[in-house]
Amino acid sequence: MTYSVVDLFAGAGGLSLGFMQTGKYDIKVAFEREPHMQETYHRNHSNVELQGDVCNADYADIQRRYGNIDVVIGGPPCQGFSNANRQKNHAISQNNMLVKQYIRAIRELRPKAFVMENVSMLQSDIHRFYMEENDLEIVDEYEIPNKNTPIHLLSAQFLFDGALDIVQNQDLLIQRLWPEDDYRELNIIYKGTKNADKLKKSLEKHQKKLLKIAKGYIEHNANDYVAEKTREAFKAIEDYFGGNLDVEEIQNLIEPAIMIQRMLSKAKEIFDNHIHIDYYESTEKDGVLANVRSFAVFDYLEKILKSGEDGYAINSGILCAADFGAPQKRNRFVIIGIRKNISDVVYLPRKKIKDGNYKTVYDAISDLEDITPVYNISDDKDGILLKHNIQLSPLAKQLRDSDVLKNHIITKTTDVAMKRFEALNQGENFHSLKDSLKNNTYTDVKRTQNTIYLRLKYNEPSGTVTNVRKSMWIHPVLNRALSIREAARLQTFPDSFVFCGSKDKQYQQVGNAVPPFLAKAIAKQLAYTLGKKLRHDK
Repeated sequence: MTYSVVDLFAGAGGLSLGFMQTGKYDIKVAFEREPHMQETYHRNHSNVELQGDVCNADYADIQRRYGNIDVVIGGPPCQGFSNANRQKNHAISQNNMLVKQYIRAIRELRPKAFVMENVSMLQSDIHRFYMEENDLEIVDEYEIPNKNTPIHLLSAQFLFDGALDIVQNQDLLIQRLWPEDDYRELNIIYKGTKNADKLKKSLEKHQKKLLKIAKGYIEHNANDYVAEKTREAFKAIEDYFGGNLDVEEIQNLIEPAIMIQRMLSKAKEIFDNHIHIDYYESTEKDGVLANVRSFAVFDYLEKILKSGEDGYAINSGILCAADFGAPQKRNRFVIIGIRKNISDVVYLPRKKIKDGNYKTVYDAISDLEDITPVYNISDDKDGILLKHNIQLSPLAKQLRDSDVLKNHIITKTTDVAMKRFEALNQGENFHSLKDSLKNNTYTDVKRTQNTIYLRLKYNEPSGTVTNVRKSMWIHPVLNRALSIREAARLQTFPDSFVFCGSKDKQYQQVGNAVPPFLAKAIAKQLAYTLGKKLRHDK
């Protein structure tokens, strides 16, 4: 028996591929809104109906055309207000709605089972939703735990009379909010103030735009506090280019305006997203706060989908791709649900590699070591014809399923990068370099992640594959970047699976994907549980 499937947030199609490789699933419809991912998905899953934004999904129409859907799969992006999100100017992640869209699909399609995969932190209390006005009834109905969660709008050091009134009045804050392009230009300068040399280069690069913007704000005759700080900030820029201000003085003069604009932007997000506000407050210790309520993403999902006799039995846990034969230690949080009238027990797949004898980077890519990669997409049109190779690892035999190698593309290496490549041994990264090789790269060298300029170890699994172009991952034994195809091998995509789009988009697709080996293990376990119950019913 094959099970009909809808794949939400399908990306390049790694989850779909793993399910299809079992021979037990038929993907009917996939949803993906990014054009480059759509192109890749369609090329590799040409028989699947591909739709765009899941927010526009008409599930009744899908059921009319395809009948009952047995399984819903997908990995909705979910950032809540994690630590990573707090570093940005945005208070509210737009990805929250996508988890709710996933739940809508389950409630409307009523599949026999669902599989949701996401980052391992999803199970933690960090990933939360801010409560919107239309959440109040749902939270009350399903008794979803929630708590007060202040959104910090403005630090106490930048507090001014009237700030509290402005953030509560949508018209007042919109009047004082700069256009996004104007904010972006000055924020680029502000972010560069930690490094004087970089700041000077940034000022020089943006001089024309900055002076044009500055003229308008300096001549503006509004006399409120926000306008005053705005004029002060842009006058500092004008004075610097006029030779009347040292570069070291710029930060103190533009910082109040930047912080006020961030406050206004966050306050507008609260209005735009219909966040339920319990109350606003202003204190000398904390500055301006919007007191809202929040609830954990996992609590929301579990409470709604478990509810009632026709709800789902759910199991969840962190699965490591290396435990299922991937040459990569990538952890994903997986939730599997099965309708209670089918099974009251849900099992996650058991580890395939039980003794820690993991597949390695060598197993995955060593057979490509003597194949010269190309630099441009145009040079990859026909791919690279492969010679027969009998000395393949068992993993390479599985993945090398094509006589033509596509996506074996790398970025050209600058002279500076090459010197770094040459200085690093396997397992070393940017922090292993001498200070002379770290200059003029990152604003804060000490905070650079350990995955940057990482030379992979041949005899171990890799760490989590992300966009290895941005991370500047280095081949274990060659002084060059890791190719798109090599990254795809680490993700367990077979060579017959071709990625489309620009070079950076291909790297990104590979990094975002679910390893097919992991997806296949989940799919096999789910098929076993469903099949066992259905056999008993006959």
